[in-house]
Amino acid sequence: RLLTSRRAPREHPAAPFYYFPCQRWLAVEEDDGQIVRELVPVDEAFVKKDSDNDGQSPATLGLEQKAKSTTYTVKVKTGDKKNAGTDANVFITLYGSKDDTGTVSLKASKINKNKFERGKVDEFTVESVDIGDLKKIKIGHDNRGNSTGWFLEWVEIDAPSLGQCLKFPCGRWLDKSEDDGATERILFPAVLQTREYIPFVPYEITVYTSDIFGAGTDADVFIVLYGTDGICTQQKFLCLNKREQRMYFERNSVNQFIVELEDVGDMIEKIRIGHTGGGLNSGWHLDRVAIRRLLPNGK
Repeated sequence: RLLTSRRAPREHPAAPFYYFPCQRWLAVEEDDGQIVRELVPVDEAFVKKDSDNDGQSPATLGLEQKAKSTTYTVKVKTGDKKNAGTDANVFITLYGSKDDTGTVSLKASKINKNKFERGKVDEFTVESVDIGDLKKIKIGHDNRGNSTGWFLEWVEIDAPSLGQCLKFPCGRWLDKSEDDGATERILFPAVLQTREYIPFVPYEITVYTSDIFGAGTDADVFIVLYGTDGICTQQKFLCLNKREQRMYFERNSVNQFIVELEDVGDMIEKIRIGHTGGGLNSGWHLDRVAIRRLLPNGK
């Protein structure tokens, strides 16, 4: 099968692959009943087979050839005022020192089924080319629907590749009949509210599901990487939504993800991979995982 991915890596020098064979079930009703396993790396020759594709499928080549990209986590706080929520379609544009994202619709909140409700925080993922240092944003709505007026408290944008989490205060209506009548606003980051941390780096994670009956899973798969001296990443779910859970990790499939995580260094000593166990078909027979750390040019 073709490799699948949500976004492309940055341009990078050659980086070593780490291979983590599993060849066991992650299923309550199979094997030892465990749905999480810790895997240690082995030599490449141990897992490579002549029948494997060599990573040069059209999808892989397309992945490598795409422009530099990065992922932003966007949190939006609707104010706690009467009629503060909106049913309109909300959009955002991020402006950086190099480029901008273009207009991005904020469609699926990762927290709430009904988004932009009074007093609630919604979270979205915005994937884009690398736009450089984040300078400002434009956020607004199309004024369509029954209740369109919106009181926006703030927007927070986490940019792992920059090692920055920026807060964009608003505290105003985006409403044709309130305030100045504007339905979109330009917002700038509050310098004193900017949180800085060590920038994340992108990892290419390729997951091979076994070719045996019932091997695939619809459960939510996560991974943790461990480096030397006890350094590890956060627990990262590989799928963004239920649709991706249904699409990926099918029997005899190869799924590739580019994810930004804490930098665990040049050596990956082990990984922890598993799933939440939810869904009708949660049992999973994992063959192996291949991982390499990607770095931008010049690093």
